[in-house]
Amino acid sequence: MTSIADRPDQKKETGERAWIAAIRDVLDRPLTSYHIVLGATGLLLVLGLMMVLSASSVLSLRVYGSSYTIFSRQLIWAAAGLPMAYVASRMTARHFRMLAYPALLGSTFLLVLTYIPGLGVGVNGNTNWLSLGGPLQIQPSEFAKLAMVMWCADLYARKEKLLTQWKHLLVPMVPVCGLVIAIVIGQHDLGTALVLMAVMIGMIWVVGAPARLFTTTIAVVGGVATYFVFAEKYRMQRVTSFLNPFGDPTGVGWQAYHSFYALSTGGWWGVGIGNSRQKWSNLPEAHTDFIFSVIGEELGLVGSLTVLALFLTLAYAGVRIATRNTQPFVRYAAAGITVWLMSQTLVNLGAVIGLLPIVGIPLPLLSYGGSALLPTLIAIGMLLSFAKAEPGAQAALKETRRPRFGWLPSRRTYK
Repeated sequence: MTSIADRPDQKKETGERAWIAAIRDVLDRPLTSYHIVLGATGLLLVLGLMMVLSASSVLSLRVYGSSYTIFSRQLIWAAAGLPMAYVASRMTARHFRMLAYPALLGSTFLLVLTYIPGLGVGVNGNTNWLSLGGPLQIQPSEFAKLAMVMWCADLYARKEKLLTQWKHLLVPMVPVCGLVIAIVIGQHDLGTALVLMAVMIGMIWVVGAPARLFTTTIAVVGGVATYFVFAEKYRMQRVTSFLNPFGDPTGVGWQAYHSFYALSTGGWWGVGIGNSRQKWSNLPEAHTDFIFSVIGEELGLVGSLTVLALFLTLAYAGVRIATRNTQPFVRYAAAGITVWLMSQTLVNLGAVIGLLPIVGIPLPLLSYGGSALLPTLIAIGMLLSFAKAEPGAQAALKETRRPRFGWLPSRRTYK
């Protein structure tokens, strides 16, 4: 006679419980956040380098005479950013707090320099680049994102006991952040300004602002953004194109039309790496703002969903780090970094798939651009540092550094 334990449905339920228990065991480990951030970032960075090479090869050959010039530059930026991320991962919250005010002042100063003729460089109608001599240029607004997160986290950590009062939630945070955003808007860079607005709103939400104050802030920021959209004709054209992307496929709808075409022709598995047809002068900014379209075309729906899964994994790790730490600065900074990276990801992907107007911002870790990659990698290093501050993480790290073989002498015996 078959016992209850031998029934197939009972065995299936037991197996599911074992899987759930195994997953919980992995998630409860002290270094889980650290490994998730490291793994997801590493995969996105490698995929980004690979796709930059593929998406930029045609443009690079036409402009520079070599298919590898743009890729080589991105590789150099990545090689420069990884040591910075490593240094950041070895720093503590005290070090970041010491750098918060200098970072904000320095990035704001660089933003102001873009208004000086001869220093500010215009690209696609936005004067948001700063010339450092020769071909070297940086985009200060990218560094302002990280600086704003660090400064807001430090400010709120100092005011931890006063955050029950609405004035301490908004002053001086909103005026200072509003000034930085106004400078970026003056550069005609509405896309970056929207991300900075998202960071500002996100930080207010993270510290536990009342619902009325939070919704009022969103309404005010939304009104400001709407005003600047209607203030410029080309922005209105982008909104019109967003509402009807196929109304003018040879004009303002060109990018959206070819982005949809690239995604639709990718199918399940894509046309293969390097075989994109839209990168042959059909899709503008294929290696920067619209690199996800090339991913969808060459790697298909499976590759696109994998990218989304990696970003969601990174977001989960950021939220996990913010909720598991007890230090106020670490909680606010980890949450701010997560809001920054995920809001930028949503704005970029929303424009690529037609859910949002095209505002022209890069996809973190994937798009070409050293000015965007460097602060992003530094932020990832900060998350790694914060992950090591989780309960039990330091003890787990010391355990992993011990010799794996019992017959080896302890490091303490060496002279």
